[in-house]
Amino acid sequence: MREIIRAIGEWSAQGEPVAVATVIEAWGSAPRGVGAKMAFTPSHRIVGSVSGGCVEGAVFTAGLDTLATGRPQLLRFGVADETAFETVGLACGGNIAVFVEPLTSALQAFWQRVFAHDLAAATATVVHGPEVWLGYKLMLDARGEVTSLAGAARAPEVDAALLAAARAALREGMSRQVELLTADGLQLTAFVEALLPPPTLVIVGGAHIAIALTTLAKTMGYRVIVVDPRSAFGNVARFPHADRIINLHPRQAFESLKMTRSTAVVALTHDAKLDDPALCIALTGPAFYVGALGGAKTREARRKRLAAAGLSEAQLNRLHSPIGLDIGARTPEEIALATMAQIVAAYNAMAREGLR
Repeated sequence: MREIIRAIGEWSAQGEPVAVATVIEAWGSAPRGVGAKMAFTPSHRIVGSVSGGCVEGAVFTAGLDTLATGRPQLLRFGVADETAFETVGLACGGNIAVFVEPLTSALQAFWQRVFAHDLAAATATVVHGPEVWLGYKLMLDARGEVTSLAGAARAPEVDAALLAAARAALREGMSRQVELLTADGLQLTAFVEALLPPPTLVIVGGAHIAIALTTLAKTMGYRVIVVDPRSAFGNVARFPHADRIINLHPRQAFESLKMTRSTAVVALTHDAKLDDPALCIALTGPAFYVGALGGAKTREARRKRLAAAGLSEAQLNRLHSPIGLDIGARTPEEIALATMAQIVAAYNAMAREGLR
């Protein structure tokens, strides 16, 4: 999403109109999930994807029409495997619904503001109903600020319903479609999208594994914070891609960090004086993933120390150690890959359980 925001900012600054396509429904083997986006301009500048290449051409053509007329469109694509190469559709056999709309200055400003400040937010957009309502949008951020787009025949009860749906999405962290029916019989379908700050990975220890892990995490869209009191290990030269480097003891460093359900913590120093304080804080907080390096002996000794420090059995069982998926990893790069895969799996599991 940040890549899309950066691109549309550049394009808009150059005076280019922008269309935005969003996946609002996905079934079966659809290659992209709900919320996947593609933005593009008439000059063929494109960022993002709604299907991994299967239907982008058709979406682009529809988007040009949307930019020309100002009218949003709801597109549906789906095809069985045996006919996938005979027509425009999804070769995987899945089905998706894509909503295409012109980018407004209000929506662009909203996206830029909430992502610049790492705010959770939600948008509620009318995607089906009378044409005058298509694209009508209400936007809500975690601070409670509400913005609505003009252009439709305003109805207070529609705004109230959209706001309630946006608040629910913001609270639950889940995107969905909702059906609205007003007292006078107006029927609308809205796509309510939860926009969450990117997940954060806190790495304790600037070891070689941490260098590779930072690169992988940034590729996956994570914010990365490296904590190491030893400036020889935690510095910009070693971690040019890190969002933040904190040269403090983990106990002090974690006091300045806001841990949320979107935070993962890994301890990589092999030094109990640094790893243990970080793990004590992480395992008693809301972090969705906590992992630490170490073989069987190290793991057992650590568990005894953490139990003596007051951690419960349930809290100790949250710790992933040995760290990472079992892929037979040996090199720092392979260990980083195994670790990142396990972190991604844990993060996506929250979404499936409705906890993210």
